[in-house]
Amino acid sequence: MSDDHTHVQEFFTARAADWDSRFPDDGPAYAAAVADLGLRPGDRVLDAGCGTGRALTPLRAAVGPAGVVVGADLTPAMLQAAVRAGRDRDGRLLLADVAALPLRDASLDAVFAAGLIAHLPQPAHNLRELARVVRPGGTLALFHPIGRAALAARHGRQITPDDLRAEPNLRPLLAGAGWRMTSYVDRDDRFLALGVREG
Repeated sequence: MSDDHTHVQEFFTARAADWDSRFPDDGPAYAAAVADLGLRPGDRVLDAGCGTGRALTPLRAAVGPAGVVVGADLTPAMLQAAVRAGRDRDGRLLLADVAALPLRDASLDAVFAAGLIAHLPQPAHNLRELARVVRPGGTLALFHPIGRAALAARHGRQITPDDLRAEPNLRPLLAGAGWRMTSYVDRDDRFLALGVREG
């Protein structure tokens, strides 16, 4: 396992037990972002870097009982927290790295990724891997329940021009990975970049 993976696992393992209680009011923001993904009943969707599975319930509601919901995360403690919260009833949980997903090419209709992009060691490669598992015309949502400036302030930092999530940086990054950005919102109460899988 690379040092990047070890760092990510250590970071989230230390926070898994109280992750949901630290951010108790995020549910409506997750539900709104899932709604913006435009899922239909019967769709197949991946929650990439699912953490404690907070998106799994709205994802299941969107795709219905005939749909497929998969949550993948690199950190066992986060998946265990998802099971303790009962969210494994809404989707299948996989211990997996988004750099090498155990999923077939073009097997999904959409990917939802909350807070993921900042933790990707190789964003261009990792976004290409997400594109690999989504059919042409499928969708991607890169989401965070607060915007870039609010998140930086939470961590005692300022946002900088090289921030990966800044629109001038993110749009070409997505394009190079097989995604066309269709929408970009960055305000204090929401970050959401939507893309379509080119094909």
